[in-house]
Amino acid sequence: MSDHLEPAADRTQEPVDDVRGSALVDWDFAAAAATRIAPAGPRASRREVADLVAELRSAAARAVEPVAQTAQLSTPPGTPEALVVDRAGWIRANCASMGAMLEPVLDEVVARKRTADRARAERAGRELPEIGATSQAISAKVTGTEVAGLLSWISTKVLGQYDLAPQGTPALMFVAPNVLAAERELEVDPGDFRLWVAVHEETHRVQFTAVPWLREHLIERARSMGTRIMPEPDDLGQRLREIAAALPGVLRGEEDITQVVATPEQREKLAEVTAVMSLLEGHADVVMDEVGPSVIPTVAEIRRRFTQRRKGAGNVDKLLRRLLGMEAKMRQYKDGAVFVRGVMDQVGVEGFNRVWTSPDTLPRPTEIADPQAWVARVHG
Repeated sequence: MSDHLEPAADRTQEPVDDVRGSALVDWDFAAAAATRIAPAGPRASRREVADLVAELRSAAARAVEPVAQTAQLSTPPGTPEALVVDRAGWIRANCASMGAMLEPVLDEVVARKRTADRARAERAGRELPEIGATSQAISAKVTGTEVAGLLSWISTKVLGQYDLAPQGTPALMFVAPNVLAAERELEVDPGDFRLWVAVHEETHRVQFTAVPWLREHLIERARSMGTRIMPEPDDLGQRLREIAAALPGVLRGEEDITQVVATPEQREKLAEVTAVMSLLEGHADVVMDEVGPSVIPTVAEIRRRFTQRRKGAGNVDKLLRRLLGMEAKMRQYKDGAVFVRGVMDQVGVEGFNRVWTSPDTLPRPTEIADPQAWVARVHG
């Protein structure tokens, strides 16, 4: 039979007429590479792993009621159960979500680049060079390798996550090896710690499920920010030189990476998204602490040790956190919690929950540090 088959044509060198943003990153390659290089996690017996998975699932279920009572928000019936994953599972889920989140952003970047290239070619009186399929595939794998290095490191840090899944079904997940590693490092009561983590992540789930417009709003704003923060093709060289010049300051902790990679106008848009993220993280931190010792007996001790852990990263960790902007995320927990507590002190939980009414009632960047300003604007 094979004697009668025509050999497949070699199209690896043919030009690609319609280059889409999704072709810039090989997400499948990134997931596979990140999974290979991510450490497996702490040593544990099969029994320990089985008990950990079972208790995390139980903690997720037990967190629902205290979160609903404390936050005065409820997850709707029929919401999918929480997932307990390993680091590889977290990597695969986040590659899928990142690909879906960034696809329209990268599409626009590619379109802008091709438009700029076409204009330059026309001015020079020559045709626009086409991109070969082989070159494109190699470039996508190079970028995928860079993504893999990033995700493999982050996959060792995340305890849990509410995955917004821009083109899929949102899911609450816990990264079992990281929970086990953290509770051993902190030397805290495992059952209490697992429930404490579950309360934080359940709060994120209820934020998005009890407030239906919030997920699409945040996805849209994140995509818009991503599109805006990408430099115009003709400005790329200058922006890279500016970033290189400022990088030593970032590594010394004197500058925020977001101040380096963005223009003043872009930083304004970034501040709007950061304000929302500060609200979400701060609210989850407040709820996890307000769910008191009647539910989590050692909550105060867990908070004390966990806060100390956030401060006590090693030098390499600190450098990576600065480069990735993760120190800014740590500030979001603190600044957002101050905002949430400041508002609740004035108008209570019910008054605070006016924040979820519409995008207009979300805190503005200046209001995160000034809860009274938000209360005056929203409550009059």
